[in-house]
Amino acid sequence: MFAFIGTLIVGLIVGLIARAIKPGDDNMGWIMTIVLGIVGSLVAGYVGRALGWYQPGQAAGWIASVIGAIILLVVWGFVRKRMA
Repeated sequence: MFAFIGTLIVGLIVGLIARAIKPGDDNMGWIMTIVLGIVGSLVAGYVGRALGWYQPGQAAGWIASVIGAIILLVVWGFVRKRMA
């Protein structure tokens, strides 16, 4: 239970940092910010393991997680523009 709450808090922080770094207007609420941060961390961890930067079971670092979240923000912006 505490690991889940910790994951939510880290996801929120990573999502907020990514939204602050990436320029532009990203209209999304708290839930989407948390999801963005969590998925960004997962993407960074997966890519890092695939490239040999992390060992299996090792979490991605804060910087990698923020970079993963920024990449997701850019992708989300492209998808949202296509749907509009």
